[in-house]
Amino acid sequence: MFDFVHEKRRVVQIVLLLIILPFAFFGLDSYRHASDTDAPASVNGTNITKQEFDNALRQQQDKMRQMMGANFDPALFDKRDVKMAILDNLIAQRLLIDRAHVAGLIVTDDQVAQVIAGIDAFKAEGRFDKARYASALAVQNMTPAIFESRVKDELTGQQLHEAYTQNGYTANLAAENIIAINEQQRIVSVAQLSLPSFIAQAKVDNAAVKTYFEQHQKDFQLPEQAKVEYVTLSINDLMASVDIKKEDVRKFYDEHLSEFATPEQRHAAHILLLVDAKAPKAEQDAVKVHAESLLAQLKLNPAKFADLAKQNSQDPGSAANGGDLGLFARGMMVKPFEDAVFALKPGELSALVKSDFGYHIIKLVDIKSSAATPFDAVRDAIVTKLRQQKAADQFAELADKFSNVVYEQSDTLKPAAQLAGLKISQSDWLTKGLPADGIWNAKMLQAVFSDDAIKNHRNTAAVEVAASTLVAARLIEHKPASIRAFEEVQELIRQKILHKIALDMAEKQGIILLGQLKQGSKPQLDWQSAQTITHAQHGSLDTTIVRQLFQADLAKLAKLPQYVGAASENGFMIVRLDSVKNSDKPDELKLARYAQQLRQMTGDELFQAYIADAKLNAKIKVKLPEVVTEKP
Repeated sequence: MFDFVHEKRRVVQIVLLLIILPFAFFGLDSYRHASDTDAPASVNGTNITKQEFDNALRQQQDKMRQMMGANFDPALFDKRDVKMAILDNLIAQRLLIDRAHVAGLIVTDDQVAQVIAGIDAFKAEGRFDKARYASALAVQNMTPAIFESRVKDELTGQQLHEAYTQNGYTANLAAENIIAINEQQRIVSVAQLSLPSFIAQAKVDNAAVKTYFEQHQKDFQLPEQAKVEYVTLSINDLMASVDIKKEDVRKFYDEHLSEFATPEQRHAAHILLLVDAKAPKAEQDAVKVHAESLLAQLKLNPAKFADLAKQNSQDPGSAANGGDLGLFARGMMVKPFEDAVFALKPGELSALVKSDFGYHIIKLVDIKSSAATPFDAVRDAIVTKLRQQKAADQFAELADKFSNVVYEQSDTLKPAAQLAGLKISQSDWLTKGLPADGIWNAKMLQAVFSDDAIKNHRNTAAVEVAASTLVAARLIEHKPASIRAFEEVQELIRQKILHKIALDMAEKQGIILLGQLKQGSKPQLDWQSAQTITHAQHGSLDTTIVRQLFQADLAKLAKLPQYVGAASENGFMIVRLDSVKNSDKPDELKLARYAQQLRQMTGDELFQAYIADAKLNAKIKVKLPEVVTEKP
């Protein structure tokens, strides 16, 4: 019981991540009772809501944006296969939780409480702080009940996941073979037939250049482009202009004081004698007699509590500290234990307390009374929450009006801008089919390059380009798709053809030389210094050549050197295999490390097979095309 948090550190890290990133789920209640009108999928009659899907999509976008920085392309997430992959992951998670419940796996409220109490984001001065907990969740528009349901789901599904991933199997012989393959070294030398000398020999006439241009018109097509003016209605912009009065902040604090109060906490110590609740009565009675004996000693000499706890308590988390459990609030211990603790006065001993873990003798050390978190400590969090609420109300009020004005007065964006005091901005040149950063995603570009916007010169519809962000645009200037002039590209074409001819010449010459080498001849080649390669470390060689080198017939390796070759963008590469060095017999540590990795791999495969089987036997309905708009 008392080591639960330590055993679930991995899950705690997941929960900590969820505090920072958007939530993918909203608890059991929300998805069981959500409307199915726009749900992108259902699993065994239970909806995966559009809100769940949208949040999961945004979470993946945030992760990718952080990983790729300036190279991030938001258009990736407009592709249907990417959205299907995200939805498929939500389906798998839902099945995992459902299967865990069917298997009878449970996580108690006490265990959830202990996990949450151990999360640093909810602590103040090293201790769980209820006000900080509520504030952190409020920023994510979450209630404690929904968050706790989410944590319980995570922990329940994690049990089933670990049952597979932590029980993979591999034989030591397989690990030894993998080590031998991975760490075998092959010493090679390289001769490169590079392009420059072949390009100097290649010839191409003007007629060939012209013919290439005529046969590859699409390669030289300039896509349609447009420059637009646009107006953005965003909840973030509204938040920046929202004014929150000091008296409203104070009023919220006073009306929600219970949310900012730390609960009464008790500082206790205990002696635990373990016995299973299902153990034979005789075994339980024997443990009880022992506990009664200790209690009798303590009544005679309460000062011996710490010594007796160190000698007798079977709670590994507290015995060494004289049974000290530190401070805790209601809801963090099992009910019989909690009831006994909160009935004691400081310094008092309890009678024997029976729980599912065994018999406890409890000593109440001290009481920390309930106290409200000072107003100044939570003022900023309250301001943020009120600003979010007010901006959300404003956005909800303006969104329909904004969309209607854009549509009804389709020859100008000025009324829409004046509606919410927005400015009209101007874009750079936008290219059809090539989404850019920010608001110019595939959905927005589809609206910009629609016939209504281009041919009829009307405003685009107000497009939701991100959560609570609407954009409407109007054409300023337009460039139709066109073919670049031959004079602009003829030199580019000439170089392209020369390069292709040179590559063909290099490949033909390389194949001839490779054949001569395999026949025992020794043509004059410029061999580079020897290098060592393995399956994982390729040196200067590409994957195609490395594959050939490791596919060489082992029976012929006694007759070295051997030769392989392949064409590349830089010409033709010939590689001479000079020698093979097998790895040393692995020590126990390396063998154990490889075996663990293989067990992890087989465990993951078992889990994926389990999820695949769960999908085959589940009633899954996918309606993703009805929820997302794909570009044509």
